[in-house]
Formats: sequence, structure tokens, C-alpha cells
Amino acid sequence: MPDFLRTFNDFHDQVFRLETLDFYDSASERAPLERFRAGLPQDPSWLDPWAERVRSIRHRGASIGRVHVVSEPLTEYAVFEMTCAYPSNADAGEEIAILPRPTAHELGVPDVDYWLFDDERTGTMVYDDTGTLSHVEVSTDPALVREHAHWRQVCRDHAVPLRRYLAQAGLQAQVGSGHHTQEADV
Repeated sequence: MPDFLRTFNDFHDQVFRLETLDFYDSASERAPLERFRAGLPQDPSWLDPWAERVRSIRHRGASIGRVHVVSEPLTEYAVFEMTCAYPSNADAGEEIAILPRPTAHELGVPDVDYWLFDDERTGTMVYDDTGTLSHVEVSTDPALVREHAHWRQVCRDHAVPLRRYLAQAGLQAQVGSGHHTQEADV
């Protein structure tokens, strides 16, 4: 996994993530997810490492974005991601959009998670049945890279930008610039 993480420092112009699961089991999200489930306010400090990585990518003139394919009605985890994690990522400069699963299926989007770097290298994320990352299959195979670049464009063309999706779904960010505390509303 360390080799794959270095890829985030080795690309030049753009990185893209396609997410297709309704639940990811990540150690860094377990405590914030429990706070969300309990209806407690989020401590956004758990988001700082990723936000710093995004800012660093943007600072060097590169772009970073993702599309998350989601089931509707939304799962509890998808609501958590969209209201407690993604707004901070977007504030840091990550372009995030949501693609409803029925639309993805109509378009033929494969149920595969991957990162695509500069249309030169891809990292297919392999998860077990619990949503825990098993391993990453890194490839520079031109056919696979072209396929992932194609699906990136299809997904981007049909996905709804995060803030618009939140408004359409009647959801409000719990962190980031889209979040308002009770005191701020007074």
C-alpha cells in the first residue's frame, strides 16, 4: 500500500476517484461515523490529513475529483459521507459529484472503484464484503487506463455536483463552509 500512496506525489496534472460502494469500512471514519449515528456534532480534525493532501495537489496546479455512485434512497453511510466528509474535501479544492445508481446502471458504469492518475496509471481498489480495502491493483495497461478515463468522463458528464445534490436531497453539510451552527443562524 505505501507504493500506491506514493502515486499521489508522482502524478502531474489530474487525479480522479470513482466510488461505487454504499459503505466503506475505514479505520479513520469509524469514530466520526459513530458520532454521526449518535447525532453528535462532528470534530472536523479527522478530515485534516486528506484536506491537506487536496490543498497540496491544488497548490501545485493539479486537479483532483471524484464521483460517488450512490443507491437511492441513500444509505446511512452515504449521508454521512456527503454531509460529514465531502464538504471539507470540497472546501479544500476537490471536485465532488454524486451519480445516482439507476443512472449509472443505465449508462453501463461498471461497479469498480479506482483512482486514475494523469490518464497514465490506474489503481483499482479491491474491497471485501464488509467494505474494507483488501488491496490495490496498480496498472499502466493502456486499455485499462483508457477504459477508466472513459468512465471518468461518462460519470462526470452525468453526475450532480455535491452541493446541488445535497440541496436536492434536503441534506445539509455538518462540516465545511456549507455548515452553519445554531449560533451563526441567530
